[in-house]
Amino acid sequence: MSIYFYWGEDDYAIERAVAQLRDRVLDPNWASFNYTTYSESGADSVIKALNQAMTPAFGTGQRLVWLVNSNLCQQASQSLLAELERTLPAIPETSVLLLTSSSKPDGRLKSTKLLQKYAQVQEFSLIPPWKTDLLVQRAKKTAAEVGVKLTDEAAELLVSSVGNNTRQLFNELEKLRLYAIDRTVDVADVDALVRDNATNSLQLASAIASGDVGFALSSIASLIERNEPALKIVATLTGQFRTWLWVKLTIAAGVRDDREIARAAEVHNPKRIYFLRQEVAGLNLWQLRQTLPLLLELEVSLKQGAEEMSALSSKIIELCLLYQ
Repeated sequence: MSIYFYWGEDDYAIERAVAQLRDRVLDPNWASFNYTTYSESGADSVIKALNQAMTPAFGTGQRLVWLVNSNLCQQASQSLLAELERTLPAIPETSVLLLTSSSKPDGRLKSTKLLQKYAQVQEFSLIPPWKTDLLVQRAKKTAAEVGVKLTDEAAELLVSSVGNNTRQLFNELEKLRLYAIDRTVDVADVDALVRDNATNSLQLASAIASGDVGFALSSIASLIERNEPALKIVATLTGQFRTWLWVKLTIAAGVRDDREIARAAEVHNPKRIYFLRQEVAGLNLWQLRQTLPLLLELEVSLKQGAEEMSALSSKIIELCLLYQ
């Protein structure tokens, strides 16, 4: 396969995949001749990249042509489509064409269908912060790649500290690898070494549910200071409170089987229901029902251009007062 298309919001994972591809196909001695990037959007850059990909590689190794932040799967003119149809099947094995994008490909476009036909397409999307079971699985898989052995409890604590930040996950695992030196990393190691950046949106949800205005507002300030997108914060809160609401509703309906509760709440790991039962035990069903409309109001306000810190703070205070 000589054509690759990487897309998704996890920019660090894409960076790593690009670096691995570059190391695999380029001869370091000839890289300056055979490695070209095009970061400008527009048909001209695409045409230049296609022409460059058709050029035989110099020396040994392959040629790598990278279209950075390509919008080919969002728009493409008829003339550009014709050029793609002519060139993509003809790219020589000595060349590799790479396209990356943070946006999801529009499956209705002919350009997307062409890439799906001729390219190896790989998605690099961030795991939603509230899907802690998937984040723990990802942390364990990444730890194995880095060469770190984690206990289950250490993996959970690590996830609670880094959330879905892939870059920080790799950085913290590298520190743990050097610190532990071939022994299994436990909770004490993570607690001692990992900086808890996750005054995260899930902790914010817990602060709201306990009516702790002070901690909730400091959490908001910390998240915004770390450039956490406001809409992402709201999405995490919405997911967490929706899960709590479904668990509470299902238990109130008399369901006792954890698997049934997990199915209703869309929780992939039924073992997590034990902890969710404890989390919702002190929550009022009426309060949970009132929370989602307030979060929807906040989301709409942000999408209409409201100032992030002001909109978040005022609505978070309102939510905390709801639970007092």
